[in-house]
Amino acid sequence: MERRDNAAALLKELHHCAQAVLCAYADELDVSEETMKRFAASFGGGMATMEGNCGALIGAAMVLGLKKYQGKRIHNETAQLYRLFEQKCGATVCKELKGVDTGKVLCSCEECVQNAVDALEEVLNGQSSIPNEPEDEQ
Repeated sequence: MERRDNAAALLKELHHCAQAVLCAYADELDVSEETMKRFAASFGGGMATMEGNCGALIGAAMVLGLKKYQGKRIHNETAQLYRLFEQKCGATVCKELKGVDTGKVLCSCEECVQNAVDALEEVLNGQSSIPNEPEDEQ
């Protein structure tokens, strides 16, 4: 089963979107699924208010940090992930994705989870069509 399908299946097993994405990578990160669920517990449903970024995007950003961070900033990769997810889903904020104010659902939770994994894989594999931006030096 592809990782995106695994994440979608995890979503159906009582995980929320952030947990589903993070847990889909537990095997690669040598972290237990239970620990991954705990890391992501506060990030589902747009940080439980639907007003924050989609939990699937947050879960993907956590995986990106766990896989790529080696003492240097990864802002470019994170920005690429954010923009790719937005291109695939039409928004990044949970309530916009779910059409709370408009009545028009842009992306289901399952699609958000799959798109987050797809965007993450593009960034991890250097296949993103989003150009890098210069990072601030601090």
